[in-house]
Amino acid sequence: MGSKNKLKRFNENETFSNVIQPSRQEVEEGFQFKGQWHEHFKNENPIVLELGCGKGEYTVGLARLHPDKNFIGIDIKGARFWRGAKTALQENLENVAFLRTQIELVDLLFEVHEVSEIWITFPDPQIKYKRTKHRMTNEGFLKKYQKILRPGGLVHLKTDSEFMHGYTLGLLHGLGLEVLYANHDVYKNEGSPGEVLGIQTFYENQYLEKQKAITYIQFRVN
Repeated sequence: MGSKNKLKRFNENETFSNVIQPSRQEVEEGFQFKGQWHEHFKNENPIVLELGCGKGEYTVGLARLHPDKNFIGIDIKGARFWRGAKTALQENLENVAFLRTQIELVDLLFEVHEVSEIWITFPDPQIKYKRTKHRMTNEGFLKKYQKILRPGGLVHLKTDSEFMHGYTLGLLHGLGLEVLYANHDVYKNEGSPGEVLGIQTFYENQYLEKQKAITYIQFRVN
């Protein structure tokens, strides 16, 4: 993406009513929407996050399927989720918001038990051992999710990485956390929820063209 195009998208994001772009300092010193998300959406519907939302396809796709829930896509790359934010506005999807910030701050963005579900779609598996702390299903991240999720809230992991799938399953079992469903190839094995099959991201389509298996885990952290 050219620098001019990126700048144009950054500028457009500034005008979008569904895009929130706090500084790290604002988040760390007391984020204004923490504990107030229902006021932002003007309803009491459940709040669902997509972490590392990329272009926002899953955030928007889920919002279309579930108008009775509120969806927030979180990513530091605003030029990417610009597409999702723009589509949501064009389609008058009032249950969508995008938040440009670092994912590791997630427990500062939401109050205890404020979130109902979390989707993690095609994260970087961070295969090298020294990158373990950046894996989005490591024990540190799971503790953050545990803090903000309501009791019984769901976490969904959809990935093309067998390493990420296996690492996460092993960690969940080791911690004694509840795995509700696991599938090593959602397009060949039956049983995955409809939104796992019915929504495909830009990157997922690339993986499918290369005939890579798409895996999925649904689990609870509390």
